[in-house]
Amino acid sequence: MPATIAQSELPSTPPIAPSRLRRFACMMYEGVLLFGVIFLAGYLFDTLTQSRSGLMLRHSRQVFLFLAMGVYFLACWRRGGQTLPMKTWNIRLTDRGGQPLRGSRMVVRYVLLWPLPLLTALLIGALSRAMGWPSLDLLIVAAPFSIFIWTWFDPHKQFLHDRLLGTELHDLRQPA
Repeated sequence: MPATIAQSELPSTPPIAPSRLRRFACMMYEGVLLFGVIFLAGYLFDTLTQSRSGLMLRHSRQVFLFLAMGVYFLACWRRGGQTLPMKTWNIRLTDRGGQPLRGSRMVVRYVLLWPLPLLTALLIGALSRAMGWPSLDLLIVAAPFSIFIWTWFDPHKQFLHDRLLGTELHDLRQPA
């Protein structure tokens, strides 16, 4: 009598990660929506603090905007693991077991999104000053895309912050 293998004993196939192009398009769409979030949060900050210039209370403003973006992402991820652009591009954020993220993992993921782009921006600024070519500062627009570098080394094409935290982006499109 042949031995049967229980469903739980079968090797699970890794989730299909969205292509880099789809993640890039999602990121661009996210930037458009974040413009509105930042605009409204900045307006609220200026109204509440009566600041007359973007340089007044600069560091407080940056913290407030960082928190406002965090609230946006956490609110969206909490409801199904998707922001509007992620819904549009059929991408969902889950843990490694395919379950929605909860609580502190969402907060840690948001915080872990920032170090690599910020380090890239600092490197671009330092390179610009060291070479004496102010035009190199234009490369700062490439800093957010530094998060894609790890996807070429990761076996499941996940971002570094997702690998570290145990989260994954899933392609929700039906396989052909």
